Amino acid sequence: EYGHDDISWVDVLRQMRDVLNEKGFEQIPQLTSSRMIDVQDRFAITPVDGSFSQKNNTKRAVLIGINYTGQKGELSGCHNDVKNVARYLSEVQGFKKENVTILMDDGNHKPPTKTAIISAYKKLVKESKKGDVVFCHYSGHGGRLPDDNGDEEDGYDETLIPVDFEKRGQIRDDDLLKILVSPMSEGVTMTCLMDCCHSGTVLDLPYRFTSDGDLEEMEMNERCNFKDGLWSGMGLALGMAAGSAVVDVLTPPPEMMILGGGPNAIHEYSDSDCCVIS
Repeated sequence: EYGHDDISWVDVLRQMRDVLNEKGFEQIPQLTSSRMIDVQDRFAITPVDGSFSQKNNTKRAVLIGINYTGQKGELSGCHNDVKNVARYLSEVQGFKKENVTILMDDGNHKPPTKTAIISAYKKLVKESKKGDVVFCHYSGHGGRLPDDNGDEEDGYDETLIPVDFEKRGQIRDDDLLKILVSPMSEGVTMTCLMDCCHSGTVLDLPYRFTSDGDLEEMEMNERCNFKDGLWSGMGLALGMAAGSAVVDVLTPPPEMMILGGGPNAIHEYSDSDCCVIS
């Protein structure tokens, strides 16, 4: 229902919320960011300001799908999520297969262990330079652990749960911030779609917009420490949170602009309180 040229961040969040409501979910989509942005701005993965050069820049992606086959809390749709996103990035956004890293516990790809996930993110940061476009997608379980440094308002760190979490543990939001967000080169446009429980703020970004009808612009997380130098020199970071609306919003006809972010953006998207891992 939204056109290719005029879809905004608010449009995307509302569309996601509509999908969630139709499926009987109560999750409210969120957009998080490292800088204050206008949520009425156009929604785009690749910058529209000319900063991306087809000749000099590269589009890269890391896509992670974990079904936890044979484990408690086994899922069934995460591999399909990755396949849908990979097809969208290739057919609509022009990502080349050789620049897309896929981690899945399907026996055909490199397994999404804690070490493999962290290594893939570090490699992405190392290779990306000013003007490049980056996309990260995670579909699997998310969780919460007691906050270990006092930076969480609710007292919990949000986490990603790798396939080998029972032996190697979970990946905290603080780790993602230090590994993926903070060291990314200035001028890189990075979009992160995190389709998992508890991950509306899993990238620990300081500004937030919630599409619950109460907000008209982004609000700041007062607990974010801007004096520690973590945010200096980095590009804009954004994040979307919504839930099982991911696949439905990501798979309309190609002429639809269904996922993306503004210049120098990191986008984060999250799921529901649906999973139990122990």
